[in-house]
Amino acid sequence: MATEVTVPMVGKIVRVLVNVGDKVNENDEIAVLEAMKMEMPIVAPCSGTIKEIRVKPGDDVEADTVLAVIE
Repeated sequence: MATEVTVPMVGKIVRVLVNVGDKVNENDEIAVLEAMKMEMPIVAPCSGTIKEIRVKPGDDVEADTVLAVIE
């Protein structure tokens, strides 16, 4: 079953730390979001393999934007 990793708030993607095909564990950092002049890590909600990455560094995102899909 696929799990979508979403962004918790409005901000800008600073870094994407994984690639499609990478295996991740629960709580591994997936990306870094800049919001309110602070950098916040976005972590994997579950273990699995990265199937999709839907953002890139520099993208402005809204709350609940899907960042990646883990299967």
